[in-house]
Amino acid sequence: PNPHYEPSLRALTGMDAPVAEFLANQPAVETMRQDISQFLHKWLPEMGRDHRSYVTIGIGCTGGQHRSVYVVEQLYKEFSATWPCIKRHREQS
Repeated sequence: PNPHYEPSLRALTGMDAPVAEFLANQPAVETMRQDISQFLHKWLPEMGRDHRSYVTIGIGCTGGQHRSVYVVEQLYKEFSATWPCIKRHREQS
């Protein structure tokens, strides 16, 4: 589901509460976020043991304003407590 097609959400981003709430209530979005999260929980420790100095994770969507921003924000909240994280929203710069 793309918030771009919801007139009240179009001008907002995935960092805005109305968009985040809209996306959090979409089962497909939550499933994707969980899949990415499970992958990272499984493989980040292995990459750390392999002495990787960094891992780049790219999340994209059609416009780079809503869905990808929301997913990155959620992953950042989840992983930044245990892993050094830097987030960058390319289309928000």
